[in-house]
Amino acid sequence: MSELIKVGITHGDVNGVGYEILMKTFSDIRMLELIHPIIYGSSKSASYHRKLLNNNSVNFNIINSVEESREGRINLLNCIKDETRIDIGTATAEAGESAYIALDCATKDLKENKIDVLVTLPINKDTIQSDQFKFPGHTEFLEERFAGEGEKALMIMATQTMRVALATTHIPLKDVSSALSKELIAEKIRTLNNTLKRDFSIDAPRIAVLGLNPHAGENGLLGKEEEEIIAPVVKEAQEEWILCAGPYAADGFFGSGRFKEFDAILAMYHDQGLIPFKTMAMDMGVNYTAGLPIIRTSPDHGTAYDIAGKNEASDESFRQSIYLAVDIYRNRVIYDEARKNPLKKMFYDRGRDDEKLDLTRED
Repeated sequence: MSELIKVGITHGDVNGVGYEILMKTFSDIRMLELIHPIIYGSSKSASYHRKLLNNNSVNFNIINSVEESREGRINLLNCIKDETRIDIGTATAEAGESAYIALDCATKDLKENKIDVLVTLPINKDTIQSDQFKFPGHTEFLEERFAGEGEKALMIMATQTMRVALATTHIPLKDVSSALSKELIAEKIRTLNNTLKRDFSIDAPRIAVLGLNPHAGENGLLGKEEEEIIAPVVKEAQEEWILCAGPYAADGFFGSGRFKEFDAILAMYHDQGLIPFKTMAMDMGVNYTAGLPIIRTSPDHGTAYDIAGKNEASDESFRQSIYLAVDIYRNRVIYDEARKNPLKKMFYDRGRDDEKLDLTRED
């Protein structure tokens, strides 16, 4: 059997729909022809959910390390040794601690290249808080753990036809304006442009930048951020040969279908981008953490306590998260391989038809 991509999967909040959508996905044995799964979780929690949902089609291969995992099996790395009390549909500190242990274990293996990509099932951002985890969510945690010098994470919500990135993520709405700066937006545009090329294989990506205020400020009448911050950055990006445009008024941009003309959209704050995205793509959307050396995706929904344990949760977003992680891994391999040991640049003398190769330049 050929070597498959090792996909690490964290079990998330055990009181939510994580195990349900995981088991629904791997009930399709064709998934094991695509990936080599390693689930970071608890064998006791998995057994509880199997009985609760009466799902006998999924059999876990219980392991204690990645080295024990096998292709063609649904490997469950038993990293939570103590029994976790499960209270379906309820936010508890025990479930939060269990979610953190699984995430910590998976990211350590990811850092050591024992797994190739990471897919995280939903957590409760409140109950996971502890002395070890003091972050608004996965994105900020992964940035702290993996970002190199000058690297910043970029949150992208993606489907096959729509990608929405966020200039600011998990901060109160009242703080958005003060958080925006020319430097921040320029950094997000560059990161988005680079990830569209390397991770999504789009050679000349088209990026739309949204305004902050209603009607994109209405020429300063409804706010100055567009004139003073966003528009100048868009112009600078264009001068760097980045194909971006804006700032656009968000309501008209989405309502008119203008978003279909672009490969990605940069929204200024969380709900500005995620409300239209989830309205159109709730069951298919994927949360991708761009801008880092590692690959991490997750479903675009939360713990869904209200339907946990009822066998009503859709696994489509989780399934798409796996597909996207695999696609990005393969795209990066192709992109990086194509740019290894490039030939020296060729140039033309103005006014002459002959092409010359300068073997002395070290470009």
